[in-house]
Amino acid sequence: MKARLAPVYFPTGRDAEFDTQLESLKLLLADEAEFLDPVPLGSALPPADAALFPQLIGEGYRQLAAFREIKLPILIATSEFGTMSMWDWELSSYLAAEGVDALAPYNLEQTRAVCRALSVKRELQETTFLVYQDNPGEGFQAGIFNRFYWWEDECTERMARKFGVRIVKKSFKTLAEQAKQIPDAEAETVRNSGQVSTTGVSPRALSSAIKLYLAVKRELASDPGIRAVGINCLNESHFSDTTPCLAWNLLYEERGLIWGCEADTMSMLTKFILHRSLGVPIMMTNLYPFLMGQAALKHEHIDKFPDLPEPDNCVLVAHCGYLGVLPVSFASEWTLRSKVLAIVDDNATAIDARLPEGDITLAKLGPALDTLAVSEGKLEGYAQYPESHCRNGGIIRVPDGHKLMSKLPSHHCLLMTGHHRAEIENLARVFHLAIEQI
Repeated sequence: MKARLAPVYFPTGRDAEFDTQLESLKLLLADEAEFLDPVPLGSALPPADAALFPQLIGEGYRQLAAFREIKLPILIATSEFGTMSMWDWELSSYLAAEGVDALAPYNLEQTRAVCRALSVKRELQETTFLVYQDNPGEGFQAGIFNRFYWWEDECTERMARKFGVRIVKKSFKTLAEQAKQIPDAEAETVRNSGQVSTTGVSPRALSSAIKLYLAVKRELASDPGIRAVGINCLNESHFSDTTPCLAWNLLYEERGLIWGCEADTMSMLTKFILHRSLGVPIMMTNLYPFLMGQAALKHEHIDKFPDLPEPDNCVLVAHCGYLGVLPVSFASEWTLRSKVLAIVDDNATAIDARLPEGDITLAKLGPALDTLAVSEGKLEGYAQYPESHCRNGGIIRVPDGHKLMSKLPSHHCLLMTGHHRAEIENLARVFHLAIEQI
């Protein structure tokens, strides 16, 4: 899906400069946008994702009322490099001061990211998130799981109102039973395809993981609108003899499917928006800020955090025994191992993988779906605690650990390789989200 852009020219007339710039943009944004027929400013715009201005002129100061009448996002890309021209900085600032929120990217990747975000905004209107759960919050560790916002009807309704995404809930118990009925020979075909690297995983455990993948894949065939799937895989793990970690890896690699550990729809939505818009590696994991002390250490069954300088700004990140579910194409190291957590079946598996060390961005939508918390940090390395719930977790350094504690909305957080605050600020405006910079 590409962004639909409606090029707009000024009433004084469409000239050669406008046409030349429009042709340049068609080449630069060929993979991200389709261009409708140009229309004059002040006329009715066709159905589109944004109004594109390939050219700004001084007349723009005298067309404020016409700008204000535009109900679509406004994109300014007036240089031959696919960005705002230096000479249009002033008019762009003038429009902003007068309440016209125009997107004016200053590098080509930002422009491309804005176009992808525009198409994602439309795509969400046609998207289903499928979650498998039966009685969320009532299974294992109910005292923990019944506290989570993503299972509240309010959360689901807000997601539908704000983004148009539809959440369909089906039985995890039924899915698990369907998976067990899949013949061993079908699972063996996948196992022999060479797609899976394993260490210490029994043939039966691998077969069970593959069967769950095949069961979810069959469901996807019934509805092309399903673009994300989650399972209440820990809280209701008594329904299944395996975990969906391998399934999420295989389905992402095959079709770019967004996955949701613990059926966390808030993480799924954050991941969908950021990954589809930015195209960078992304994953969800648990945050254990050093500032939380024993409250974090006890949950991971470890005695102490690593001895590091400025520990208040350090965070241990881990989920289900390792860093978390990470597709193999995102990882610097990747293998499937036997499960770690006692809450899941002894036959279950988990992914032990690493993101490359270096710059990293943390992000998460706020509960009212009007803010997006963002922090740029650094993945400094990994910490191993044998016989714990953190066999291989990451260590992230953030600018301000205290601010992270007060501003980040959840223990579930999305990690992206690289620093992306500037690009996220642009795409956030497409979705009418305020940035909470940490």
